[in-house]
Amino acid sequence: MLDLIVRNAKLIDGQKFELGISDGKIVEVADKIMDQCQGELILTEDQYVSPGWIDDHVHCYEKMTLYYDYPDEVGVKRGVTTVVDAGTTGAENIGDFCRLTKKTKTNVFALLNISKWGIVKQDELADLTKVQREAVQKALEEYPDFIVGLKARMSKTVVGSSGIEPLKLAKEFQSEYSELPLMVHVGSAPPELSEILALMDKGDVLTHCFNGKENGIFDRNTKRIKSFVWDAYSKGIIFDIGHGTDSFNFSVAQQALNEGMKSHSISSDIYVRNRQNGPVYDLATTMEKLFVVGYSWDEILKQVTEVPARSFHLKNKGKLAVGYDADITVFTFDNSNRELVDSNGNIRSAKEVIMPVKTIIGGQIYDN
Repeated sequence: MLDLIVRNAKLIDGQKFELGISDGKIVEVADKIMDQCQGELILTEDQYVSPGWIDDHVHCYEKMTLYYDYPDEVGVKRGVTTVVDAGTTGAENIGDFCRLTKKTKTNVFALLNISKWGIVKQDELADLTKVQREAVQKALEEYPDFIVGLKARMSKTVVGSSGIEPLKLAKEFQSEYSELPLMVHVGSAPPELSEILALMDKGDVLTHCFNGKENGIFDRNTKRIKSFVWDAYSKGIIFDIGHGTDSFNFSVAQQALNEGMKSHSISSDIYVRNRQNGPVYDLATTMEKLFVVGYSWDEILKQVTEVPARSFHLKNKGKLAVGYDADITVFTFDNSNRELVDSNGNIRSAKEVIMPVKTIIGGQIYDN
């Protein structure tokens, strides 16, 4: 007997089917499921499903004071089934973070900050004595199912006088774990974006890819995307939105799209203050901003499901298929107007907004 059947499920392209779920897994996908079940979820005609949304850049270790939040506040309550905390913690406190996440409904994974205490202060990579190979190695060995990558924040306020050296160390650590992804935060120089991208490899994740800073991808003189950025994009570096308080600009995203450059994954860089006060609010709002720039909903949904699952090797996530985790986001659209604000105060109007209405995690249904 199945635990749950989701009936009248419909993808964004209109394809209809039913999903059979047992023990937290999708065990059947068919036009019509005739098996007996303990429960049914019958969706209405205006509701759609997708694989559970994945936000691969959040900050949700509640014991921090600079950047912090609570996994379920940025996850299940917002239609997000899985979050990846992007380097809030380092080797010294990631164990405590891991223990706290055992109590959450939302699936939580983490990127290990190469600085051993994580983002206790803004300048965690200014003191390189806090970047210790042995500490990184120990954490990776102790929490292999929780840590899904490394994180290095490479901007002026973070690295101080350390320059590009923290990224060189991160790449050294990564080389010892060949399949371990690396996410790199970019912002104001130094170090220069060109230096950062030169060290990154195919599969590495560049977050804050469409920030409006002078050290970003947009050349203010030529009004075009910088040529070396195209080289990195062509190399296979993954461009991740990482909206955040100060890292998404409509005009930069628009110019990139006009030239044929699209982000690969969409993430919020959410934490308590930009969730409550904006401009982030939630992952859905960030998704809407890419829609008004000109992305299709099909592209957007793939960027919060398939792509982050692949980028961070989240096995059994990112697809609605037999054998995959029963993580599903149920959503609808509303055609009322809504003002969207980027990180620099620029406003665009959305005429179609996406609204999660139910979040299914491991076969458990939660209302939004």
